[in-house]
Amino acid sequence: MQTDYDYKKLAILYVDDEEKSLTTFSRAFGGDFRILTASNAQDGLKLIERHGNEIGILMTDQRMPGEKGVWLLARARQLCPRILRILVTAYTDMDAAIQAVNSGAIYKFITKPWDPPQLELTLKQGLEFFMVQAERDQLLREKMSVLRNMMIADRIVSLGLLAAGLSHHIKNSMVAVKTFLELAPLKMAEEKGSADSLRDPDFWREYHQNVQGQIEKINLLLADLRTASENNSGEPFADQIHLKSAVANCLDRLRDPIATRRLEVENQIPDSLPPLQVDKPKFDRLVELLVKDELAMLSAGSRLTFSAELQGAEMVIQLTDNGPALPQEALRVVLDPFAVSSGKPSEYGINLMACFFIAHHHGGTIEAHNLPGTGNCFTIRLPLQPAAAAPEFGDAEFLRKMLVNDELWKKMVANG
Repeated sequence: MQTDYDYKKLAILYVDDEEKSLTTFSRAFGGDFRILTASNAQDGLKLIERHGNEIGILMTDQRMPGEKGVWLLARARQLCPRILRILVTAYTDMDAAIQAVNSGAIYKFITKPWDPPQLELTLKQGLEFFMVQAERDQLLREKMSVLRNMMIADRIVSLGLLAAGLSHHIKNSMVAVKTFLELAPLKMAEEKGSADSLRDPDFWREYHQNVQGQIEKINLLLADLRTASENNSGEPFADQIHLKSAVANCLDRLRDPIATRRLEVENQIPDSLPPLQVDKPKFDRLVELLVKDELAMLSAGSRLTFSAELQGAEMVIQLTDNGPALPQEALRVVLDPFAVSSGKPSEYGINLMACFFIAHHHGGTIEAHNLPGTGNCFTIRLPLQPAAAAPEFGDAEFLRKMLVNDELWKKMVANG
């Protein structure tokens, strides 16, 4: 009978203390399936720990010296819950089989001596069931990733438009104020003899500088959101950087404020890391925003440390400080554009929201957590080749947020 399934794509692990049973099983089914064998439960568990992603079915005898078959099935369920579990029992062990079925620990149970044609059919049906489940789970992950990316893209565009509009209106609205502030000190300088402190040109000069500084700060915050929201056409990740030197260059541009705050900054990123493909202006801004927020938060004499390591095809960059620790509410909100805070929005949160979008633009993620004792750690995960990557998201957490958000739910249904 023709089949579309490749039964050798996944392995079947058979565990039995009888060497003859293992040999017979391998000879009977080795031509149609990938077979792994172990002579006791402990050895079977080691194989699961090493090859869990490759195993589709675990078939184990119940009665063995040492740990019994149901023990192995329970441990396999904890380590790799998707593996289908089959218990092989004698008629005298039916109580153990019934208990395993009732506890949900097994897919099927088979009595000894097993019938080869019937067992072959059971194994094929089990592998087919496993592969169908895997395909379904993959489709669900892809759908959730598409939905999450779509929602983040919507939020990025909205924030970009908002930032651009606010920046335009703020600049226009402040023209008159700026003109007045520039002329006021000159006018007041003519009236130095007045006792009114408001006519003191030094007062107006300081006031003018403060207002100008606030206007510039607002425009910079909006510009960062606008930069994070831009998605230039062409090749957005055409820049190849060496991480250590790229971070060093960003720190060099901030050397004056770092020196003013008397911060100790260590660049512990290894020289041996492979190059990283990025959108360089966005990447540089990501590093600068993180450091600037640390400058605003940390006390003089504090320490910042950059480190990084390669994990598969992903670069993991960490920025740690030695305090003070951010509140848990702040950690939950600042790097999650879907989170809702009961507190007031902060400049820190706006900057880190821009960091979130820049990391997402590269197919990566950024997270924050407190360090033991004191301090914080920001972890940025970026793929080496972002054009071919998409950020991973926790399906359970995203589903929870989606189900309590009417707009997300409508989009999920509309794209069902």
